[in-house]
Order: sequence, then C-alpha cells, then structure tokens
Amino acid sequence: MGGSKTSVLLLSMVLFSGTSSDAHSLSYNFTIDPQPRDDQPWCEVQGEVDQKVFLSYDCGTAKIKYMSPLGEEVKSMNAWETQTVTLRDTGDLLQEQMPDVTPEKHIKGPLTLQARMTCWHEDNGHTNASWEFGFNGQLCLCFDSENGHWTVVYPGGRQMKEKWENDRAVTDFFKKVSMGDCRAWLQAFLVHWEKMLNTSASLTMGRSAVQPKAPAIKHITWILPVVLTSFTITVFLG
Repeated sequence: MGGSKTSVLLLSMVLFSGTSSDAHSLSYNFTIDPQPRDDQPWCEVQGEVDQKVFLSYDCGTAKIKYMSPLGEEVKSMNAWETQTVTLRDTGDLLQEQMPDVTPEKHIKGPLTLQARMTCWHEDNGHTNASWEFGFNGQLCLCFDSENGHWTVVYPGGRQMKEKWENDRAVTDFFKKVSMGDCRAWLQAFLVHWEKMLNTSASLTMGRSAVQPKAPAIKHITWILPVVLTSFTITVFLG
C-alpha cells in the first residue's frame, strides 16, 4: 500500500435494518499501488465475511495470510483455488485500467486505486452485489451489479464512469465476479461460518451449564450483523 505512512484504511459504514440471523455479506477490498515501495505489494486484497477480516492476499506473489479461524477453515475448500485466481485476475484488470481512469486533474504524486466488491443476502433471500471505487482514500464511483447503474459520488470518478460504462467487457467482468463468483463463495463460506458460530454458541452454553454457581461472565462470541439494505455508504480514510 505504499508504506505504513501512506496506507489506506477502508472503513465501510453500512445502513442496516431488521435483525434476521440469515443476513450475511462477503467483501473484498482491493488496493492497487502502481509504484509500490520495495517491501510493499502492488496489489493487496483483504477479504471479509460479515465485516470480519479472514484473509489478506498479495496478487503479485499469490501469498495468502489467514487472519481468522474462518480463513484456516476455508482454505481446504474446492473453490479456494478458483477464488485466488479470480482475485488475481481482478487485480490485474484494475492495474491495467488505472492509467485510463485516473483523473486528468490529478496532482503529481503517489496515487493508489481502491475497489471494494460486496455481495450479500437480503432478508427475502435474494442476493445482491455492488462495487465501490476510489483514489487515495476518496470514494469516487459506485456500481450496482444487479442493474448495471454507475453513480459518481465525487468528481474524480467521472472519467472512470465514462470509460467503464462504455466498455462492455469491463462491466460484464464486474457483474460476473460480484453476482456470480462472490455469491457462490459466500454460500460456500457460510457452511463453515455457521458451523463455527454454532460451535461457539454451544461452548458458551456448556460453560454456563457446568458452572451454574459461578459469577456471571460476559463471553464474547461471533456477532451476526443485521440485514444489509440495498445500498452501502463507504468512507475511505487516507
């Protein structure tokens, strides 16, 4: 990400409604740095299930760091190899497109491209997906994968929108990865994710049953998010 001083932290502020335990989301945060320092990757991807980080992937070296028990659990899945190839292909595409979508009025200096892909289950069982893009931590452009609509939220995204909405290959790629691949991965991950949630809940209940006279202890367990609405607001902090 261009060194610790220039690292960009992506914080997603999601509007929620409802309390369904069936609501789940899967996100991938891409950071593309065309001029990385010697010890930094040109492309880094962070994966999240229900907004909990479970992996970090380096597109260039294909190295994966598993950041949670879920990451260790899913690495043996059949879809895992396919997923890493798709993440690398996405990183390659973003790097290839970056020169053509960089704002013309960009001031000289380091420039990084951030992209966030999210797919989620809605309360009615329908799966939706979206993309968000920005430069140097500033959100610029949103893409609704279901209806193909592009929305500029900052002037720096105008050139990006003009380029991509007229490029059928790029638009189709974003739709396919988010509505197809991401949705399939989410469904596959949830088998392991929910098993871990059930195990955690069972262990917590077991402790309470074994020690009924012990002082009440507040156990920290996995927390399911409430239902995602049909749109997401993401704040990029530089």
